Amino acid sequence: MNAPFATAGTTPDSLIQVVRDAVRLPAGSRIVAAMSGGVDSTVTAALLARAGYEVVGVTLQLYDHGAAIQKRGACCAGQDIHDARTAAETLGIAHYVLDYESRFKEQVIEDFADAYLRGETPIPCVRCNQTVKFRDLLDVARDLGAAAMATGHYVRREVGAAGAELHRAADPAKDQSYFLFATTAKQLDFLRFPLGGLAKPAVRAAAAELGLAAADKPDSQDICFVPEGRYTTVIDRLRPQGALAGDIVHLDGRVLGRHEGVTRYTIGQRRGLNVAVGDPLFVVRIDAEARQVIVGPREALLTQALVLKETNWLGEGESIEAACAAGRPVLARVRSTREPVLGRLSLLDGEPAVAFAATEEGVAPGQACALYAPEAPTRVLGGGFIARAVRANL
Repeated sequence: MNAPFATAGTTPDSLIQVVRDAVRLPAGSRIVAAMSGGVDSTVTAALLARAGYEVVGVTLQLYDHGAAIQKRGACCAGQDIHDARTAAETLGIAHYVLDYESRFKEQVIEDFADAYLRGETPIPCVRCNQTVKFRDLLDVARDLGAAAMATGHYVRREVGAAGAELHRAADPAKDQSYFLFATTAKQLDFLRFPLGGLAKPAVRAAAAELGLAAADKPDSQDICFVPEGRYTTVIDRLRPQGALAGDIVHLDGRVLGRHEGVTRYTIGQRRGLNVAVGDPLFVVRIDAEARQVIVGPREALLTQALVLKETNWLGEGESIEAACAAGRPVLARVRSTREPVLGRLSLLDGEPAVAFAATEEGVAPGQACALYAPEAPTRVLGGGFIARAVRANL
């Protein structure tokens, strides 16, 4: 069960001890606060300053492409950078804006487009945290002489017998641990998450009482660099070959129709197929090389195991491979909106894999699989990106 958390109506002053417990550093320590311009990162910086830390705000400019600059619910561009700068002035803290646009394009946007071109369903928020924010920005924080870097993520850092551990947020409705499975042990030593023990209403209430303009700002929605949620607009510009037509093929080999590009489809998709055989059909596989979208009945999506790539391990032992060899039980989460389900780590053809206790649905290559400890369900053991699924009915 998650720990109790502060609720709406909690005053900023009463949250100070919550913040200090999360930070565990002496008052006066320099902390770099990653400020996106949203309410969460702004309140993080404000509470750290009120708790007596020397706060340095850093904002990353990650993209700048026309209409997206003013996109509501985005981050790291145009208006959001202005909001972060204004908040820092209000708080009386130092503030820097770093132009990471080229890094973000190379490490996140290009990777996003390439994944769709391979027939995968990417999750760019994980890639952004893994590279630009928790690797490159951490280096900047260290160069600034900081003792730690704090973010507004809803996740908890706890110190266990073997060192820092990553745990789900106290507020399950806001938990972001799925998106942070790739945080390494070394990064976790330096990171702090002051909001991990708070509920979102308490954060907004604190913002309002502190007089912060971000108090009523909407939460980030969808993918920050995709205008109006139309991801194909970005992919078509970067990888036009993804729009080449091909066949929609049934699992039994029948060609049912044509499509306008494999990048228009994701595993589990039902709408927009424009083919009919009487029973509902779903995308069960994408063969990008052959430009084929393979469809079948819903039961064809049932998955008995999955293979992981680009893994990260935060659990006991030296590596995830050792945990796989030992058959360690885990709770596996294959979608951010899904609760973790019971499984067991194993090696499949020498690669790290998760075998489910019961068949799972909605497993798509390119998505993340976050792993948790069954004996301590809030603790994140790490995870990986899904390389392939082993279907139960294929």
